[in-house]
Amino acid sequence: MKSIAESSAFKLNGFVVLGIVGVITAFGSWRIWTLLQKFPGQLENLNTLLDDPELIVWAIATLFTVILPAISGFFTVEPNEAVVLTFFGRYIGTVREAGFWWTNPFAGKRRVSLRIRNFNSNILKVNEAQGSPIEIAAVVVWQVQDSAKSRFAVDNYEDFVATQSETAIRTLAVSYPYDSPAGTPSLRGVPDEILNALQAELQARLSIAGVEVLEARLSHLAYAPEIAQAMLRRQQAQAIIDARRQIVESAVGMVDEALKRLSEEKIVELDEERKATMVNNLLVVLTSEQNTQPVINTGTLYA
Repeated sequence: MKSIAESSAFKLNGFVVLGIVGVITAFGSWRIWTLLQKFPGQLENLNTLLDDPELIVWAIATLFTVILPAISGFFTVEPNEAVVLTFFGRYIGTVREAGFWWTNPFAGKRRVSLRIRNFNSNILKVNEAQGSPIEIAAVVVWQVQDSAKSRFAVDNYEDFVATQSETAIRTLAVSYPYDSPAGTPSLRGVPDEILNALQAELQARLSIAGVEVLEARLSHLAYAPEIAQAMLRRQQAQAIIDARRQIVESAVGMVDEALKRLSEEKIVELDEERKATMVNNLLVVLTSEQNTQPVINTGTLYA
């Protein structure tokens, strides 16, 4: 399939052409009226009027320089709008400049909006990379950049944007897990990477229609209702495990630091058994969820 790229179309300032048409119309009407004065009392006789070829020429010239341009040659272009011109089935160019213009009266004209538009996808239910069903939706900000491609490369570029956007969202969802350990890309864990991947996927699909993707963002992301509660409990359990691991690592560091300082500053000499007891007590104090109650040794009573 031959690709059609946008090009500039032939056009003239509409006000200038309108002035020229007005002058020609006025002069042609005056000339026709002057010629008609040659036949006083014979205006009802059509054969007599057709005997004057100059009258016929001026009548035809006035008709073709006034009627045709007035009917189809003039057109307007609004800001952020393009008019695609075709001539007997052939693309002849696009007019992007806003204003009042005139072009080939026989050219067909199709308007294409160049304004920025949003596409809000429906909430799609798909299986993510690990097989869990999720709900996902996105907002796509797009704009037509090549009016010729948008009109001739696809049947309906707005429907094309909608269909390809939902397809790209599904492709993104099955390429990443919903959630994963730190450092591994996931839909919830690395939003910037996900948005860049979604925008790149959309641009690759929509370039054929002359559309530029300005921005793409997820508007909805959640587990499917049938597994939402189970996944919430799993997330809570994982959060508790991570918190416990952090507490234990911190407690071990504090105990190690305490033993080193006691040894380096020679505050007290501890044998291995006392060190073990001290480590056990410190770990209990540092990792316990409740306040610990110390037991004070006041000495030993001997009988």
